[in-house]
Amino acid sequence: MKRKSQFKWKRKLFASILMCLCFGTLVLLMHTHYTRIMTLASIRPQLTIQRPKIAFLFIARNRLPLDMLWDVFFQGGEGKFSIYVHSRPGFLFNRVTTRSVFFLNRQVNDSIQVDWGEATMIEAERILLKHALEDPLNQRFAFVSDSCIPLYNFNYIYDYIMSTRTSFVDSFADTKDGRYNPKMDPVIPVQNWRKGSQWVVLTRKHAEVVVKDDTVFPMFQLYCKRKSLPEFWRDHPVPADNSKEHNCIPDEHYVQTLLAQEGLEGEITRRSLTHSSWDLSSTADRERRGWHPMTYKYSDATPMLIKSIKDVDNIYYETEYRREWCSSKEKPSPCFLFARKFTRPAALRLLNTTTLELR
Repeated sequence: MKRKSQFKWKRKLFASILMCLCFGTLVLLMHTHYTRIMTLASIRPQLTIQRPKIAFLFIARNRLPLDMLWDVFFQGGEGKFSIYVHSRPGFLFNRVTTRSVFFLNRQVNDSIQVDWGEATMIEAERILLKHALEDPLNQRFAFVSDSCIPLYNFNYIYDYIMSTRTSFVDSFADTKDGRYNPKMDPVIPVQNWRKGSQWVVLTRKHAEVVVKDDTVFPMFQLYCKRKSLPEFWRDHPVPADNSKEHNCIPDEHYVQTLLAQEGLEGEITRRSLTHSSWDLSSTADRERRGWHPMTYKYSDATPMLIKSIKDVDNIYYETEYRREWCSSKEKPSPCFLFARKFTRPAALRLLNTTTLELR
């Protein structure tokens, strides 16, 4: 009898231990499953939340001489930008032609030969936009020249551009230069003719308008062409009888006129974010005068120069008697985020003297 009661006691003990083990295993499995769910929940937003990007569209002759400066700039914005470069056909950005990993193999594969003052320039812009639009995360499209520098760090420029739903397009009524060719009418009526800087920043909607355009672009190919003036005429008066020629520079008119033609001027901020110095009256260097903006050399690249550009807070448009006060996030702000034209020695001086705080 005593042995039987001992057997029952041992069996109950074993059953109790087994139940405890099962319950403990169940609790452990539930805890593990809960932990895994919470871990996945914390990781998932990081995997699915992708920031909209700015597509930087570089137009270059060959290589990018200021790539070392842009390399420092882009180090602050991983995941928030993309790069596309239009260079001469056949030119490759590899470890021999660029020292920045950001530009490796970023050239478009269908580039064309571009001539200044010809419609090939706006054709190159359309090629860049076509490639950039293939990435749905690209929401802004900024055209950049090979002599352009950023004036601020990446995050400042990103927030400035992304804080508004508008494109930044320098656009004003062109009433002085006589560049409009009446042969464009009625496809492009004179009231839609605009002028401005080619260095625009477009929203995705406006970038798509440019790429899909099959009306304004052909008219520019036919009737918007620069005069073939000899170089020695630059410092001399233009011949008086030029009424039969229209000195039209396509890249200074195309995007502006197209957006006016499409009735989209209410969706743009009518100023450029890129500074160029066209007031050359004070310079004694005759080589620095001509049809192009001033090129900043090593001796020009001083903190005072950069400060003077950053301090600009308004732009006056003479032909429209309009003053554009610059703002960002509904507060007064500097007008310019970029500046050109800088030589490589000038850019290196700015970078080495920490005049530009790009990080």
